[in-house]
Amino acid sequence: MHPTSLYLIALLMALFLSLALTPLMRFIAIRWEILDWPHSPVKTHVTPTPYLGGVAIFLSIVITLLLIRYFTRFQTGTLYALRGLIVGMVFMLGVGLVDDVVADGLSFRWKFFFQFLGAILLMLFGIRIKFIQPDWLSYLVTIVWVVGVTNSLNLMDIMDGLAASQALVASLAFLLISLPTEEIYVNFAATAVAGACLGFIPYNMSSKRKIFMGDAGSLLLGFSLAALSMGTSYTRVNEVGLFAPLLILGLPLYDTLFVMVMRIKQGKSPFLGSKDHLALKLNALGLSRKKVVLLLSSASALVSLCAFLVTRMDFDRSVFIVAGVVVVGMYAAIRLHDVRVS
Repeated sequence: MHPTSLYLIALLMALFLSLALTPLMRFIAIRWEILDWPHSPVKTHVTPTPYLGGVAIFLSIVITLLLIRYFTRFQTGTLYALRGLIVGMVFMLGVGLVDDVVADGLSFRWKFFFQFLGAILLMLFGIRIKFIQPDWLSYLVTIVWVVGVTNSLNLMDIMDGLAASQALVASLAFLLISLPTEEIYVNFAATAVAGACLGFIPYNMSSKRKIFMGDAGSLLLGFSLAALSMGTSYTRVNEVGLFAPLLILGLPLYDTLFVMVMRIKQGKSPFLGSKDHLALKLNALGLSRKKVVLLLSSASALVSLCAFLVTRMDFDRSVFIVAGVVVVGMYAAIRLHDVRVS
């Protein structure tokens, strides 16, 4: 069977699994009262909402990868990397579930510690940043990258459909850049992540059948995207391609940096919750939440297109594209800086 057909099968398989498993997880969450209670000032919903959407996303991804394994012949290295990704996902799902279920959740210190362990798990299976030398520096940068990306998507999960749509766009971007080569585990894992997110979004944005992914979902997706970003080459044409993963994951990372700077300027801890997120500031400007999600998803898709072009164009044009994205990002930060969120 042609690889393209297999990618489509993987995407549809994860999509249908997610569409079927998400309402099941919602039923279980309601039955066992695994709910997100809006008791914190930083919460943006007003009624208790069932969690466990992250479990549906996880099961959709893993079942798809396990089933697709029997439709194709993975190389030994690919199988080893896939095992590493799945082991890491199981670990991060467990961390997220504990954070969702335990009263008041885990502190940011414990989250950092477990994300650090997750990064080590990936490296044990050979998933790391490999272009940096010496090896000890590569390990250090890998840990910082995994923790940073995982947290960025976790922090961005403050509006229905936002984190899932960002993960959807990013996973498709990694797939697009990885093609047409069979880059380790990236292609099939990216399609599975995309399909799982696509099936979850309608429920997450529903007014009658709403379910949250919880930290189990946002930590899982952030961790998965960090792993996917390290599984392909970006510098076949020019060295500027190294910026491609930063661009693809640019919006979540940008939002995290923006929020941390805002909190520090206000004399607050950069690791404690607040409403200084880009999405909430856009909402405060009068955009509906659905329009905010659509706008930020479109922006992420546009920046991901820039990432793709950077990996395909010559050095000078690639520098111009990256510089353009940076300038636009700085302009947006200046414009949104003084917007107040009630």
